[in-house]
Parts: sequence; C-alpha cells; structure tokens
Amino acid sequence: MANQPVVFIHGLWLHATSWEPWAELFRNEGYDPIAPAWPGERDTVAETRAHPEDVAGTSIDEVTAHFAKIIEGLDEPPVIIGHSFGGLITEKLLGQGYGNAAVAIDPAQIKGVLPLPLAQLRSSLPALGNPTNIGKAVSLTEKEFKFGFANELSDEEAKELYDKWTIPSTVRPIFQAAAANFTMHSQAAVDTKNEDRGPLLLISGSADHTAPAVITDATLKQYRDSNAVTELIKFEGRGHSLTIDHGWRDVATEILVWLDQVHANE
Repeated sequence: MANQPVVFIHGLWLHATSWEPWAELFRNEGYDPIAPAWPGERDTVAETRAHPEDVAGTSIDEVTAHFAKIIEGLDEPPVIIGHSFGGLITEKLLGQGYGNAAVAIDPAQIKGVLPLPLAQLRSSLPALGNPTNIGKAVSLTEKEFKFGFANELSDEEAKELYDKWTIPSTVRPIFQAAAANFTMHSQAAVDTKNEDRGPLLLISGSADHTAPAVITDATLKQYRDSNAVTELIKFEGRGHSLTIDHGWRDVATEILVWLDQVHANE
C-alpha cells in the first residue's frame, strides 16, 4: 500500500535508531515509516547513555499515551510494529482503536498470560532483582544482553549489537507486567476482545529467553473471544535479537508479505 504510514516502537534496552534498517526496507516498499523515541530518550545512543535519568520511571500508560499522540498527528491510521515491550504497547494501541493493522514481535507479557518460564525470570533479574529499581533506569551488562537478547548469536555479533544499540531503560514496565495478574487495573491489560480493531500478527522466536515462545502462544489465546484477525508466526532458533541481528530481514520480509495479504483483503 503506497505511502501507508508505519510506526515502529522499540522495546526496553534498545534505541529507536535500531529500526533504521527496517525503515529503509519499508520505505523502499512504498511505506512511510517513522521510529519515534520513547519519552525522555535522546536522539542518539550515546546521548541516551549519558542521561539515563531522563528515561527513568516511565510507565506503560505513559509510553502508550506518548505513541497515541504521535499516531493522532498522522494523516491516516498507520501500521504499528513493536518489539518486546514495544509489542505490548502495540497491542494496547490496537485494542484502543489506533492503527489499521499491527505486528507485535516477541511481545512482553500482557495481563491474563500466566506462564512464567525460568529463562524469562532470569532475563528479568537486572530489573526485578532489586525492588528499588522501579523508579530508575537500568542498563544491561554484556553478559545480561547475551543471555536475554543474543543467546543464539556468536559472541562477536552479540558484542557488536550491544555496543551499537543498547541504552539504559525505564524498568517500571517490567514491574507492572510482573504484577499484572494480581492488579485489578493493571497498565499491562490489553483490550483483546475488541471486534473492531485492525488485524494483528504476533511473532515469536522459538529460542527467545526474554519473551519465550510459550508467552506468545498464551497471548494468542487471549484473543480467542474476538473475531478480528489474529495470527501467529514462529521463527525457529531465533532469540530476542531477531529485529536487530543478521536475520532481521527474514522477519521483516514475512511481515511485508502478511501486510500485502491484509491490504489485499480490505
């Protein structure tokens, strides 16, 4: 669809510029992509690393409202594509009626999803290991990034991605998601019953430690009470880095094919 706007939403610990290869590909396919920063995020990785206090304490609802305002400023409803916590934000926005289609890649756990795999718990320790972190910005070490994102990559590629894209991030959303099933009005709740929303594609990596595939499988089941289109694609042997590592184009191409099918059915 020519000139269809696309809004890319990154997750925790990656900078908005990590979407640059995706934006170039989508632009070449006739889309009009943007990859806005999260609240408080500076224009570059280096600047954001130098000012972690600017992103500290931001909540799920604050990030959702931030992107909703950006979408409201567009000339037409966009495709929304999010990764990790950006995937959760994408689901929230679609449930609220934003966008004409959405893709949630390795999305963070929404309210109602019950599995808690050990790998996910371990990958969350940099945030959840200290309750006082809730109002802070936290950075990953190279070792933590290797386990949580780059477990299927060589040490060399893992270090390259770590050096190029990682930033300190607010970890309040992780605390909110962890407590979602015990919180009546959790900010991690998504309107999965919305019948009028656009199509949703969920994507998982079978080797993901941060958002294990079982989480995405359980997320799909949360949409069973809606007749709106909800589909799932699983990439075998891929970890949480699948949007930024050497195989990112495979994921992006599958999404472009899916979008072509969605738009052909409109």
